[in-house]
Amino acid sequence: MRFGDVSFSVASHTAWAPGLDTAAAWLEWAHGRAQTNTAAADPKVAKMPPMLRRRASVTGKMALETAYACLPEHATADLPVIFASRHGECARSVELLQELAQHAPLSPTAFSLSVHNANGGLWSIARGDRGNNIAIAAGASTVEHALIEACGLLADGAQQVLLVMADSPPPEIFSAYSDCAEQGFAWAWLLQADDKAQAHTGERFSLSWTAANAPSAPQSDDALPGGLDILRFFLRRDAELTRAADGRRWCWSRHA
Repeated sequence: MRFGDVSFSVASHTAWAPGLDTAAAWLEWAHGRAQTNTAAADPKVAKMPPMLRRRASVTGKMALETAYACLPEHATADLPVIFASRHGECARSVELLQELAQHAPLSPTAFSLSVHNANGGLWSIARGDRGNNIAIAAGASTVEHALIEACGLLADGAQQVLLVMADSPPPEIFSAYSDCAEQGFAWAWLLQADDKAQAHTGERFSLSWTAANAPSAPQSDDALPGGLDILRFFLRRDAELTRAADGRRWCWSRHA
C-alpha cells in the first residue's frame, strides 16, 4: 500500500566534497572512478562576506558553497531554501558540552552557531534574504523528508525551492553508533514543480513511500550515507533507486 508520493523537477544542481569540486569529478565519482580526498582544502565560499564565512564550520562551508553555486544569477532574493543535514553542527555541540563539563566559559558565538539552522541564518544574513528558511534532520531518511517539505512549498505556490544537503562525520565519541561510511559532502538542487509547463526546464523525478514490510537490515560499515546514495542515483542517471530507512521503503524514479 502506497502511503504517498510527490513529483518534482530539478532545474539545476551542484555538489562539493573534498577533492570533488567539478561536475566532471563528480561524474567520475558516481561511476566509481574517483573518491573524496580528506586532505583537500575547504570550499572558498567566495560569494559570502568574509566576516560571515569565517563563522561557518566545514559542513556549513560545503553547504553554502553549493547553495551559492546552484542559484542562477537572476534568482530572487527571497527564494525558499531548505538546509538538510543528518548530523548538523553536532561537532560544535559536543565541544560546548565538553567545555561545560570542565566548567569553562562558553562562547556565545559558538553557541549561536551550534544549532541546526545556523547555516540558514548565515545564508539569510549574507543575502538579506527574508524568504522561507527551513532546517531539517530526519535520521537516515533526511533527504526524503527534506524533499517532501520542498514539494509542499511548491504545492503552496513557490515557483522554485533550493534544497541543500550537507553532512560531515560526527565526532569520534559517536563512532560506536555509526551505521555507514560517514564522509563530508554537500549538494544542492534547485527544485520546481513537475508539470507540463515546466517539464522542459529540468529533469523530472518522483518519490513514493510505503511501510517497510520487515525491519530494515543493518547497513554495512562501508555503505554510502543516504545523501550520497541518492546523489549517485541522480548523477548516474539511473532509472530507479529503492532505499529502506526509518521504517519506510523509499522509491525514487526518473521520468523521461
